[in-house]
Amino acid sequence: MADNREMKLDLLPEDCIVQILSFTSPHDASQLSLVSTMVRDAALSDLLWEKFLPFDYREIIERFVSPIAFSSNKELFLKLFKPLLIDGGSKSFSIDRRTSKKCYMLSARELSITWSTNPLYWCWKPLLHSRFPEGVELIMVCWLEIKGKINTRMLSPRTIYGAYLIVNLAGRAFGLDSLPSEVSVKVGDHESKGIVYLRHNNDNKRKQELEMVIMRHRVETLRSRVDRGGQEHVLCERDDGWLEIKLGEFYCDGVNDQQVTMCLREIKGEHLKGGLIIEGIELRPKLIY
Repeated sequence: MADNREMKLDLLPEDCIVQILSFTSPHDASQLSLVSTMVRDAALSDLLWEKFLPFDYREIIERFVSPIAFSSNKELFLKLFKPLLIDGGSKSFSIDRRTSKKCYMLSARELSITWSTNPLYWCWKPLLHSRFPEGVELIMVCWLEIKGKINTRMLSPRTIYGAYLIVNLAGRAFGLDSLPSEVSVKVGDHESKGIVYLRHNNDNKRKQELEMVIMRHRVETLRSRVDRGGQEHVLCERDDGWLEIKLGEFYCDGVNDQQVTMCLREIKGEHLKGGLIIEGIELRPKLIY
C-alpha cells in the first residue's frame, strides 16, 4: 500500500531547507520564512543569502569607493539595490530588484567620446542629480561619437542585457535632432542597430514643422545618408530626472568572455550641434533564461 504521508518542510535539517530555498527567489525565500521557526532560520541564514549574491561579490565589495557596513549577507544584498560607486567613482554597481542580477553604469569618464578632452568642444563639470562626481556637456561639434565597452565576465550569466545611454538636453540644445543618431550594440558576431532622434517626444511636431519651412531639402538630403537598419528608439524619461536612449541589447551566456561595444554616433551630417549632457551608459538585465 502506498505511503501517502507528506514530508513537512520544517522537519528537514536546516541545511536541506537552505538548499531548497536557494532554488527560489529572494522574495519567495522571505515569504516562506513565515511558514515556521525552522524555515525562518534557514531563510535568514548567511549561507542562503550568499547564494543569492553575485558569485564575485567579495571582489566587488573591495572595489567600493566608500565601504558599507552590514551584519549579514541578507543586509548586504538589500543594500546593493542602491547603486554604489566602484573603481574610484568611474562606475556604479547595483543588484536589480526584479531579477537579482548585476547592473553596472559606466560614467562619462569611462566612455570614449570624440574630442571630449578639448575644452572648446566639451565641458566637464559636476552634474545635478548625477551619481558620479562629474559628467560632460557638449558645447559644439559637427562629429558626435560616443562609445562604451564592458566585458561579459562582469555581468550575470544566462541573461539578456539592455544598454542605455543616460543623458539630458540643456536648454540651449541645438542641431541634435536634425538627423537621427545611429545606435548599436555589438558582441562577437551579433550586432543590434537602430536610430534615435535626440529630442523630447513632445518636440516632434514643432521640430518637423520648422524643418519643412526652413531647411526641408537639406535635411532630407542628409537623412538619406543615415543607415536606418534596425529599430527607431526614443528618449525616455527616468524617475531620477535623466533621459535614457536604448542603444541595443545582447545575451550574456556566462561561458565566453566577450567585449560588448556600445555606441551612439551622428557623423554623417555637416551641421553643428550642442547641448547634449552625458552621465554614462547603464547596463541592466531584461530577461533571465
